[in-house]
Amino acid sequence: MSLMSTRIESLPEECLSHIISLTCPQDACRSSLVSCIFRDAADSDLVWDKFLPLDYSDIISNSVSPFFFSSKKDLYAKLSSTPLLIDGGQKTFLLDKYTNKRCYMLSARELSITWSTNSLYWCWKHLLHSRFPEAVELVMVSWLEIQGKINTRMLSPNTTYGAYLVVQVVKRAFGLGATPLEVSVEVGDIKMQGKICMNLNECQMQGGYEAFCVGGQRGPCPRGDGWLEIELGEFYNDESDRVVKMEFKEIKGDRLKGGLLVEGIELRPKP
Repeated sequence: MSLMSTRIESLPEECLSHIISLTCPQDACRSSLVSCIFRDAADSDLVWDKFLPLDYSDIISNSVSPFFFSSKKDLYAKLSSTPLLIDGGQKTFLLDKYTNKRCYMLSARELSITWSTNSLYWCWKHLLHSRFPEAVELVMVSWLEIQGKINTRMLSPNTTYGAYLVVQVVKRAFGLGATPLEVSVEVGDIKMQGKICMNLNECQMQGGYEAFCVGGQRGPCPRGDGWLEIELGEFYNDESDRVVKMEFKEIKGDRLKGGLLVEGIELRPKP
C-alpha cells in the first residue's frame, strides 16, 4: 500500500465519505474496491444522500406500490435501474445512472389526445409489456393530434432534455406514412419544430437500434424494449419556472390513419 493511500485511509470515515460524495456514483462504486475502509466510507448514507434528488421522499411517497430500501445506496440503485410508477400510474420517474439527472415519462392518460375518449377513434388497452396500466391505440382518424405538458421544476436544472413519443405500430396500421407528421417542443418563447416520416415497413420490423431516415426526414427509433420512440424535439432547462409543451400531429390532410399504439412521452437528458 502506498504512503499516499495510507495517509488517506488514516482520515476519519466521515471525512472520507464527504470526499467521495463530491465525485459521482460510478466513482463511489469504484472507490469501494480500494479497501475495507474505503468500502465502508463509500457505502455510507452520507455519500449516497448527495446523489439523490432533494425531494426523493416526496417522489417515493407517490409510488403506486409499496417501496422499500435498506440504505441510501440501495435506494439510488433502485431509482436508477427501474422506472418508478408514480402519481396513480400516470407517470414514471427514473434517475439517469450516467448523468444523475431526472427522467420522467408521461402516460397516454396524462396526454391530451384529440377524441381519445371516443371509442370509435381510439381504444384504451391494458398491456402486459407496458410500464403503465393502459396504452391507447388509434382506431381511425383523419385529425391526429397528441399533446403533452410538464413543468420545468420537475426536471433537473441546467440540463438539455429530449422529448420522445413512445409508440408501437400494429400490423393493421394504415395511412401513417402518407404524409410527414409534425413534431414540436415549446418552452416560453422558444419553439423547436420538425417533421418525421413513418415508414410502416421499417416501423413494424423494429430492427436494429439506430434511427432511420426516409427521404432525409428522421424516422422512429427502436428502443430495444419492443417500443419505438419519435423525437419531438429538445430544450434547455435552466432554473426558471416554465411549462414545456410537446406535440405530435397530422391535421392538414384528410387521409384516414390508424394502428398507432401510444404509451406516452418520455423526457430524458440528451447525451
